[in-house]
Order: sequence, then structure tokens, then C-alpha cells
Amino acid sequence: MPLYKSIIVNSQTTVKIWKIEESYPVLLKPLDLKPESLERVLDMKSELHQRGFLSVRHLLREFGYTDQDLFYDENGKPHLKGGKHISITHSFTFSGVIISDKDVGIDIEMQRDKIGIIAKKFVEYEFEYLDTNAEDYIRKLTVIWGIKESLYKLFATPGMLFKEHFLVIPFMLKDKETVAWIDCEDRKHRYKTAFLEFEGFTCAYVVP
Repeated sequence: MPLYKSIIVNSQTTVKIWKIEESYPVLLKPLDLKPESLERVLDMKSELHQRGFLSVRHLLREFGYTDQDLFYDENGKPHLKGGKHISITHSFTFSGVIISDKDVGIDIEMQRDKIGIIAKKFVEYEFEYLDTNAEDYIRKLTVIWGIKESLYKLFATPGMLFKEHFLVIPFMLKDKETVAWIDCEDRKHRYKTAFLEFEGFTCAYVVP
């Protein structure tokens, strides 16, 4: 399946999501990968990861970029030639890319009960408004994780902790948006966040 969803966030920012249904050979064939990208994908032990990696390159093509336009800094944060900002995600059968004139972050996660087991590792302030017995508890946890992961990708700064430095303001799932804060040392930044759910997955993204 080609492009699954395209979202115009604002005049400078677009999100594109791919549903990964193609086989590894089908995804690989039309791509012109840099030698280091080809080596990286061939070294992956999981075909699921290989297909996720390649589907991201197809999303780049949807934006008018190629693998040659993408590079990573010393913290592993992706960048585009030309100065646009990019964030990348893939999870099982979906991948996503957000491109903007400003720093952005994106994450896709499968909604799974096991996130409840690790909640105390990334949630503190948010427990004040979360109902652990509510029917939507796992879905809300997945949104919080996705937002915090998106913030982490945006800053790509060693030492930042999900539990201590990222705050997600109370939200309703029906709202499909909320506000998040980074509060770390001398940094205090407010971000708009949005999220959507599809086929048992949650996608969250953050913009200044």
C-alpha cells in the first residue's frame, strides 16, 4: 500500500504516514540508497526493521527527497540537506515522517497492555490526572509516551529524562491535541502536540 495518510499541520509542517504492506524486495527495488544506508539495512537482523527503514525512504520520496538528502548528527538526530527539519518513526506495520521549517518530533506506537507495566518509568506528573482503572488508560499512556518520545527526538540531548523533564498537560482522547512542556535545567519550552489513533496504533507529533 502506498501513502496511508497525509496531514497538513500548518503552512510549514506536514506529516506523512505509510502502512507497510509491501515485501522487502518490493520496497527496496525503486530506491537509490547511499552505500552506508544499504549496508545498514543489510545488517538488520529483522525483516520488519528492514521494511520500516525502507518505507521511511519511500516517505522521503513522497516529500520530494531521496536517501542522499538525509543525514544524521552525532546524537543520531536526522537532518535534511537544504535546512528543513525532519523527524522519523516506524513501529511494526506503520512508519511516519514529519518535515517542517522548525524543529519537530514524531512517534508511532502500537497500543499494547505492557505499557502499563513500565508506566512508572516515564510517568510522574501525569498520574495526577490519569485513572489507572479507566477503559482508556492504555490508550492515554500510549499518547503520553508518544508525545515524550517526540520531544526527546526533537531535542536529541543526552541526559533528558521522560519522567523528570517532559510534562504532558491533561487531555481527552477526543480532543486529539494537548500541550507539553520541557523543563530541564535552564530550558523551559512549551510545545503544541497532536495525536491520532488508527488500527491499534497511536501517532503523536510535537511542534513549537
